[in-house]
Amino acid sequence: MTGLERIQRILLIAVQMLLAVSLLLCVVDAVVFRVRLARGGGIQTQQVDQFLSTPLKDGKVELDYLGTGQQNCASALLPQYVSGQWMTPCWWLKRHSNQWQ
Repeated sequence: MTGLERIQRILLIAVQMLLAVSLLLCVVDAVVFRVRLARGGGIQTQQVDQFLSTPLKDGKVELDYLGTGQQNCASALLPQYVSGQWMTPCWWLKRHSNQWQ
């Protein structure tokens, strides 16, 4: 086995391990979220600021503040699919509380 083949094999194993760990993280996160959901938790609400972005004729954009609103979020690491829609993780929504329409 040459040096190049050895490096290729190591990289292949590293990529396979990364994919396996990512898949395991997704599955564990989904299972934990579903257990929380079954026990009456798992979904929280977060206050967000809502803005409307309107393009103008001269190429500029007008930004209008619409107020604050409540948005549901998932107590999980990754976005979760609940009741026909994707729910943003609460940790992400807390850091990105401005919503644009």
